[in-house]
Amino acid sequence: MIAVHQLHKTLGRQDVLRGVDLAIPTGQTCVVLGRSGCGKSVLLKHFVGLLQPTSGRVLIDGKDIAHLPERQLGPIRRKIGILFQSGALFDSLTVEDNIAFPLREAGIRDPALLAEKVAEALEMVGLAGEQKKMPENLSGGMRKRVGLARTIVGRPACLLYDEPTTGLDPVATDSINHLIRRLQKRLSITSVVVTHDMKTAYHTADSVVFLHEGRVYFQGTPAELRDSKDSILRDFIDGRSGESS
Repeated sequence: MIAVHQLHKTLGRQDVLRGVDLAIPTGQTCVVLGRSGCGKSVLLKHFVGLLQPTSGRVLIDGKDIAHLPERQLGPIRRKIGILFQSGALFDSLTVEDNIAFPLREAGIRDPALLAEKVAEALEMVGLAGEQKKMPENLSGGMRKRVGLARTIVGRPACLLYDEPTTGLDPVATDSINHLIRRLQKRLSITSVVVTHDMKTAYHTADSVVFLHEGRVYFQGTPAELRDSKDSILRDFIDGRSGESS
């Protein structure tokens, strides 16, 4: 579904990505780990053309989107949904109108069809019946779920999660992790989860990628990561800074 070859990205004077090679099979969940500033979110933005590489290739379903003009990215973006950290809801719109927004942008106007699709999306994220609430009345976990419902309402082939559990308590985090797995199975969807949370990685991933100094340092299964004796991986897994006291 997604592949990048020798992906380089320079922002200002900083080489953020330094030759990333990565392939994510259709229907799997890939978790991207790494310390803050390692390029996780920068990598994610290349998958939807929000950033263009300094050099390298970005393949979505076999099509290289690395340097496509904006007008040609529309069909690609319709295949891919992205859940931002905050949920990125419109505060002036109800839950129902937030979720229906991309459908209306796609030209759907039939009220009955819009209501049906919104209700189905809310049911899938465990918020059935919450159509009339305003974002200000939602908890952090509920805002993430509504953002996710808006992302899946158009049935994308791939879902990108940018730090989906940031700011959530442990119970809400566990709930989101279960939801990521359920949606993958129910929709047969390809998922990329950018996170620093090891519980999310172990619970949701089919494969794990660890970025270090702008490159793929490790790629394997959650079990292989858990059993690794590599000092850089162990410091991250165990939450050690590597500094002596």
